[in-house]
Amino acid sequence: MIDFPNFQWVQIAYALLTLFIVINYGMVMTAVVRKIGARVGGRYGIPVWQNYVDLLKNIALRSKISHGVMYYLGPVFRFTGGIGLLLFVPTIYGSEWHQNFSYAGDLILALYFVFFGTLGMALGAGESGHPHSAIGVSRGLAQVTMAELPLALGVYALSLQYQTLDITQIVAAQQGSIFNWTLFTNPIATVAAMIAFVGTMMRSPFDVAMAPQEIPIGPPTEYHSSYLALMQTNRALFPVAKAVIYMNLFFGGATSWAEFAIKVFCLYMVSVVIGVVHPRFRVEQSIRFFLKWGLPIGVLAILVV
Repeated sequence: MIDFPNFQWVQIAYALLTLFIVINYGMVMTAVVRKIGARVGGRYGIPVWQNYVDLLKNIALRSKISHGVMYYLGPVFRFTGGIGLLLFVPTIYGSEWHQNFSYAGDLILALYFVFFGTLGMALGAGESGHPHSAIGVSRGLAQVTMAELPLALGVYALSLQYQTLDITQIVAAQQGSIFNWTLFTNPIATVAAMIAFVGTMMRSPFDVAMAPQEIPIGPPTEYHSSYLALMQTNRALFPVAKAVIYMNLFFGGATSWAEFAIKVFCLYMVSVVIGVVHPRFRVEQSIRFFLKWGLPIGVLAILVV
């Protein structure tokens, strides 16, 4: 008789189901965020289903342009970063089906996936040979690299606090009470990580690499048709996957899909609320911000553990 909880194909099927749910949640969230930004600006905004229309349209298109193998692999690496980040962390704590493959990795692997997609996208866009593309990816890499610094320090403080790099164990240590969350047991590390979170969500004031007037010098100009569809899908998946990691590390994880939806929505809205009221930084301003605020708070988080 087959032991279904340990049956490999059933586990893969549930991991794919988790991926399907999160992608659709991200598609809706992305549309809601755009509508919020439009309403703040006095406009009506797009319908909620517009992202699905754009995605299907781009999937149906084909391109004859070729710049080399790495050019094709760029969006694939980008999408792989989002998928890997989601599938190697527990989505629903305590669920046999939605632990994904968290047993196969740890916090270091999750952090690697955070940067993997950005690096792959930079290599792919650079393959086109267009100087404007290189300018766009260099801006994005410079900003993301600096944003990762307070996150790495906050995570290091977290690993010292819990004496483990296993994300499931970190979530388990936060169960029982809201005051067991890392938000309350280690607020300094949480602040350092949230500074990085806002920076890596690519929303104002940290969205110069993807700002409307900067689009002509970034990867979205180089990629189109089904390649652009991969990037659109990852743009829906990746922010939610990052929110899941933060939810697990600092906000007690989620024990049900309802709790998951509420916590991820609240985390997502942190960057949205900041973005609609703050002007955009130049790249050097954002780097200076992370050095001035994120780095000292991250170092302080380690010192007080």
